[in-house]
Amino acid sequence: MSKLSVAKFGGTSVANFDAMTLCANIVTTDPNTRVVVLSASAGVTNYLVELANGCDKTRRTEILEAVKTIQYNIIDKLQEQAQIRAEIDTLLNHITALAESASLATSDALTDELISHGEMMSTKIFTQLCVERGYPAVWVDVRDIVATDSQYGKAVPNDEKTKSQADAILKPLLSAGKVAITQGFIGRNDEGKTTTLGRGGSDYSAALLAEVLNADDVLIWTDVPGIYTTDPRVVPNAQRIDTMAFNEAAEMATFGAKVLHPATLLPAVRSNIPVYVGSSKAPEQGGTWVTRDPQPRPTFRAIALRRNQTLLTLSSLSMLHAKGFLAKVFTILAKHNISVDVITTSEVSIAVTLDKTGSASSGADMLSQALLDELNEHCHVQVENDLALVAIIGNNLHTQAGVAKQLFHHLEGFNIRLISYGASTNNVCTLVKNQEADDIVRALHAGLFE
Repeated sequence: MSKLSVAKFGGTSVANFDAMTLCANIVTTDPNTRVVVLSASAGVTNYLVELANGCDKTRRTEILEAVKTIQYNIIDKLQEQAQIRAEIDTLLNHITALAESASLATSDALTDELISHGEMMSTKIFTQLCVERGYPAVWVDVRDIVATDSQYGKAVPNDEKTKSQADAILKPLLSAGKVAITQGFIGRNDEGKTTTLGRGGSDYSAALLAEVLNADDVLIWTDVPGIYTTDPRVVPNAQRIDTMAFNEAAEMATFGAKVLHPATLLPAVRSNIPVYVGSSKAPEQGGTWVTRDPQPRPTFRAIALRRNQTLLTLSSLSMLHAKGFLAKVFTILAKHNISVDVITTSEVSIAVTLDKTGSASSGADMLSQALLDELNEHCHVQVENDLALVAIIGNNLHTQAGVAKQLFHHLEGFNIRLISYGASTNNVCTLVKNQEADDIVRALHAGLFE
């Protein structure tokens, strides 16, 4: 029996006709790739999020025309255009109606329904492109497979139900020699409503489908040939990492590296499925394999950067030698659906950064006045924005002598707002000013990797 690979292509890989053609080349020349998961064409999801947040008629018209243009520019180069144009027009009409509803009243459920249309359009167009090349591609609605709870914007899959539905829908197609083209990022809850797994969740979808299908690997095709020691746009001397461990990649993703979505690795780790990251534009350049225990495991592996962080500092003298203060604060944060990211404490204050993952969340709109008022009843609240999180990723960082000296030597010329060191064996986190973040990453990279 041949290998089974699940391939995922990101937004830039399906941005236009030429990019989609390169993806089709990869799929049609690899007989092991039997399931293909696509993101929306680059830019479309951002437009749809803006519509979901509600905007006036003039802006709605501009956005709808921009989305239509992106899709039509691809369709215009297909051989058979009539049917696919009609299908895309139907989806565009759905988007128009949902956008009008959002201009009157927004909701998380409406947002998920609206922004799911980006993946619907890209997969329909890509399926047609593959069919025109004589390839046995079949369009599949992933909502019929991926079952989730009802946490709109950040839904959690029901693995058991998803596997059952994959067995019923996907496996017969694969047994018949077909190649399934389906959507990343979206699912369906028990009420039949569309949900999303959070921005970047197409990676999660691919890994989840690989797990329920017992696939041999997950191939993440993006716009860079692998995972680098840091963002090459910030540090041109960044080096590609040929192999790395699941936990190293998860740390990188969690702290801002955009090559992989953090949740991608959950199904892969559970089922020990290797994940490959390569460039759809230059597959011949090779990429990075992420596996359970590659060797060697260096002390310093990479540097990740996450911009635009919000820091909450909560201070109160009643914390001194008191019990329950932290529990009280975190109960309030949980009540307002705030997830804490990095935390440091002193005798009379705690400082936390906010976890901003989700389909349409931003730091500012998480801090409602009701939340701040409730916190102010117990402590003084200070909010700081315009910060960036720089994370040094590695192995056994908390047990190796000299690690702190190395890091602080390269950071000595910068003001560091917060440091989190010792809680993890795989990272040291620093919070810095946004405007200094790039210089700090370059200084650390030069000292640790060059």
